[in-house]
Amino acid sequence: MEIKPVTASFVVADQVNEADLQILKAAGFNTLICNRPDNETPEQPTAASLAERARSLGLTWHWLPITPGQFPDDSIARFKHILSAAEEPVLAFCRTGTRSISVWALSQAAEIPTADLLQQATAAGYDLSKLAPQLDAAKR
Repeated sequence: MEIKPVTASFVVADQVNEADLQILKAAGFNTLICNRPDNETPEQPTAASLAERARSLGLTWHWLPITPGQFPDDSIARFKHILSAAEEPVLAFCRTGTRSISVWALSQAAEIPTADLLQQATAAGYDLSKLAPQLDAAKR
């Protein structure tokens, strides 16, 4: 698991497994958002198994599966709602972290300038330049 800070209270990561959850708890994370649908690859843990372990550790768990490259408005709105009510710090993850940082940027686009969102993503190691038109459209 590779954790990449995006803001002071939000980070993204690649696939998290059950052993990682104890590490995340010890690191002070409070809320986890899984953006990966089940069964993308045979070796990935199920969302249910991760949720059970996370909750047993006292972590808040949200499962918001996102199909690669598809960011429906309802998923963006739900992600924004989860963040607004979440106990921080928050970690969102998927296979590589790209979906998680993308849905984060889209959920913040109405309030944060596109250039700033792209810069934050770049600083975390992600190129979201292809999302720029969608980020700009969210401001209208």
